[in-house]
Order: sequence, then structure tokens, then C-alpha cells
Amino acid sequence: MASSAQDDLAVQDFDSPRPRHLDSPRSRHLDEVPIPSASCFKVSLPPRELTLRPRSQTDIEVEDEADVKIVEGEFGYVLEDVPHLTDYIPDLPTYPNPLQDNPAYSVVTQYFVDIDDTVPQKVVSQKDSPRGTHFRRAGPRQRVYFESDDVQPCIVTCGGLCPGLNTVIRELVCGLSHMYGVNKVIGIEGGYRGFYARNTLSLTPKSVNDIHKKGGTVIGTSRGGYDTSKIVDNIQDRGINQVYIIGGDGTQKGASVIFKEIRRRGLKVSVVGIPKTIDNDIAVIDKSFGFDTAVEEAQRAINAAHVEAESVENGIGLVKLMGRYSGFIAMYATLASRDVDCCLIPESKFYLEGKGGLLEYIEKRLKENGHMVLVVAEGAGQKLIEESMQSMNDKDASGNKLLLDVGIWLSQNIKTYFTTRKMVINLKYIDPTYMIRAIPSNASDNVYCTLLAHSAIHGAMAGYTGITVGVVNGRHTYIPFHRVTETRNKVVITDRMWARLLSSTNQPSFLSSKDIEEARVSEMKPTGSPTRANSTDAEKAQQTKLRNGENRMAGGRNKVQ
Repeated sequence: MASSAQDDLAVQDFDSPRPRHLDSPRSRHLDEVPIPSASCFKVSLPPRELTLRPRSQTDIEVEDEADVKIVEGEFGYVLEDVPHLTDYIPDLPTYPNPLQDNPAYSVVTQYFVDIDDTVPQKVVSQKDSPRGTHFRRAGPRQRVYFESDDVQPCIVTCGGLCPGLNTVIRELVCGLSHMYGVNKVIGIEGGYRGFYARNTLSLTPKSVNDIHKKGGTVIGTSRGGYDTSKIVDNIQDRGINQVYIIGGDGTQKGASVIFKEIRRRGLKVSVVGIPKTIDNDIAVIDKSFGFDTAVEEAQRAINAAHVEAESVENGIGLVKLMGRYSGFIAMYATLASRDVDCCLIPESKFYLEGKGGLLEYIEKRLKENGHMVLVVAEGAGQKLIEESMQSMNDKDASGNKLLLDVGIWLSQNIKTYFTTRKMVINLKYIDPTYMIRAIPSNASDNVYCTLLAHSAIHGAMAGYTGITVGVVNGRHTYIPFHRVTETRNKVVITDRMWARLLSSTNQPSFLSSKDIEEARVSEMKPTGSPTRANSTDAEKAQQTKLRNGENRMAGGRNKVQ
């Protein structure tokens, strides 16, 4: 620590299970013995040894059972642990964390995250509910597995643009330098293909100092170009031992394969993912960076559409926003704006013609208010478009299906409908997609990007690998790759947030009772969580309640507390 006086202080983290001295016998033991991540600890539980077991194939389909590390405790406690270098390279030496000598951290009451700290995936529970799934808490560890002078990190960005990419790059470079004394960082140009194309940039705190003020990514990005053998060959040839990969679910899947190949070769290389998607559809985590900025910028487009629509007779402002599979940007921008009359997202079906259809609703709003604002996510109504046009099955370089333009399709159908009814309208179509993607991140996202970057650095230095960093219930965590790639986060149309939107816009739901029931059943289906296939008695009782319709949420009988 910064002074000998501080060494005598008992240090208490605000959410650590118990106070402890950094020079206590336990800490001295930690200094002497490396801590493999696969160890089973008593994690804030009554005295009982936890057991480590591999998760069965029925829990989740994964390529390799060795990737899944589950720690179980009493009362339904489950820790989904993450891989560690010591899992396949035993007896690695450890070193004191340089943070303990960093003057900037001298005022911190506790430098290091307790090895027992975990974060619950769900915080809302009932008195007999199991404790449920937890993830390992992110942050600096007392011992690290890399000496600062030996660290050779690289950073790569993949996929589409997103506000905050440059901020993450900057904070990775500056964090490695300022916290761990690592001053040599390689930037891989142009996405995954940059590894074997041998395109690199030298990144220093000075060279990245102002890049957070710009949109895009200074090291470039691309879709596709993935070749595992070539990528790992070049990681090995260049002596890289920390790989920071910034990208969406497809990129994280690629990162997982890279990790497996590195592990197969027995290389001392930490692979850490930082999830990036402007759509906010990454599973498990609270939100992805750039989302707040996207919603804020989307509001400006909605405001412009509202001004246009309000200024003319029977004005219609149609705004298409991002949201390939998930409509979070459209939903949150609509709620924040309060000027929207109808919001359409991929998760909620709608139909155009007939009683109660979208076109009838638009006509009704025009007669009532003289103008209307309609927001649509890019992935909404794709089945309707395919039915009326020749179906497309083309995909981009990342394997994503190329979507038909719902904005243009809606514009044409709206104009045709009112032409046949001999009603004059003034429709303005606004697509701000590339404007939103290309702007720099706002203040909120800048702070979030900084914390994500620091969590990634601490994890890599502590020897964790094959992980994604993310916030779960407000806490930064380390999550196994497979948990963020096995499914997508989507708007729950049977949830109160969607009900708030319907209340705000006064739009019909466009859903039949059958659609609502299907959505409800879909929400109750088991996920990849290990607590599903290996239920405790309490969980089984809870599942029985769901089946019998006795749960408060069943049958639409939930009471707002």
C-alpha cells in the first residue's frame, strides 16, 4: 500500500462479504499460492464445501464440456465460473499486483476484489426461491499472472460501427499503461483478417489521447475474414499474450473458438471479449456500450419527424431505427420522446390491412390529430414483407440475413392506402441509421466504456481467459463466452416496459390472444442456465407452480407491488 500506516488498517469493500487485512495470514497465503479459478470456495454461504461438476449436455449445447465450469452451493447457489490459464497450464508463477504501489490508488480502502465475490444474475426473489445463478465479480486481484514487462497485448474491433469503440480502445491502452505499466500495445487493423494480413498499429497513451472524441474505430473494422489457424498462428508468432476482442455476438463466438485453439496449443494467452452491439441484444448483461448514445441520437431523428409531420396537413413522420432482432432502441427512444404515435419492433407482430390493422390506426390518428409519428425497428415486419415480395435469403459477411427495408416498404404501403381512399397525406421518411452508428459516445457511455475496459484488463492480468466482461445487475462481472452467444436479449412484450410504451403511444398491440400466449410460453421456456436441468427442490417446486398456474405472473394475474 502507499504507506506503512495504511498496511495496519482493516480494509472493507462496500460489498465484500467480510473485512480483512491485506497483510492478514489469509492474504500472505494468497501471496504464496496461486489461486486457480476452478477452485471451489465457500461463497457467502453457511459452512459447507462447494462441489465442482461439469454441466451436462442437456443444460446447454456446447462444443466442449471442459469449457463449462459450475460451482454449486447450498440453497440453490450456482456459480458459472470462467476459464483460467491454470486450467491447462499448471504451476504458473504469480506476481504482486502493481496497483498496490500505484499512488493514484493510495486512497482506495480496498485495492482488490475478494476471491469469493460473485454477482447474482437475478436480484428479485421470493422467500423460498433458490439463490440461483451467479457470475464471478470483475476487478483487480491481489496476484497477477503476468509481469508488466512481459505483457504484449493486442486490440481488435470487428463488425459494424457503434458509439464508444474509440473510447474502449483508448481506455484499454491507457489503463494498461497507467495501472499496470504496459506501454506497448498492438492495434490489429481491419478486424479479424488484420491478424494474418499483418496490418498493425502501435498504440500509446499519447496516440490515443483524443480518439474518444471521434466516432468509428481508429484501428478499423470488418465483417468476416475469420480464419482460426491463421489468427492463432500470428498471435503466437508475434508473441502476443493478451487479446482484447471488441464485437457483437458473432465476434464473441469467433473469440471463443480462438480461445479454444490457444488452449489446445497450450499457449499462455488471455482472450477477453468486450461485447459491442448498438441493438443492445447481447444476452445476460444489463446493456451494451453505445446504447445510451444511440437512444439519445434517435430522439433527435424522432423530433425532426415530429416537426415535419406537425407542420403540414395530414403529415406522417416515419423513422426507421436500428434493431435487427431486438427493438430496444425503438422502444426506449419512443418512451423518451413522447411524440410517437406508434412503435413497431421485431418482437411484436403487426398487420397492415383490415379492422384494427396498422393502416386503419394511422387513418384514425390523422383524423384525430392531423399528424402522426411512426417509429419502426429495421427488423420489424420481415415476414409480412417476404409475403408481399420475393423472399430473400442473402447474408452479409458476418452471416447475418440481409433484411428487406421495412421503412421503404411501409412508406409505399401507406401512400398506396391513402391514394385509394383519395386522402392527401404528406409523408416524410427518415433513416438516421448510419448517422447514429458513426457519432462519438456521450458522457454516460464514455464512463461505461472506461469501466468495461478496466474490467477486461484486470481479468486478463489475473489470468482469466475465454471471458466476456459485462454488467449484471449493476455489477461488473466475468461471463463465459457461451453464455453471451447462445441466445439474444429481446424485448419481452408481456413485460411492463412494453405495456408502458403502449400506454404512452395509445397504439393497439396488434396481437391476438394466441400471440400473447405464445409470447408468455416462450418466456417460461428453460434457458441455458444450469439451474434449469439441475434443479434444487425449491426450484422444482417453483416450476410446478408455473405449470399449475399458481405463480403470480401466470394468466396475467400479477399484482403490481
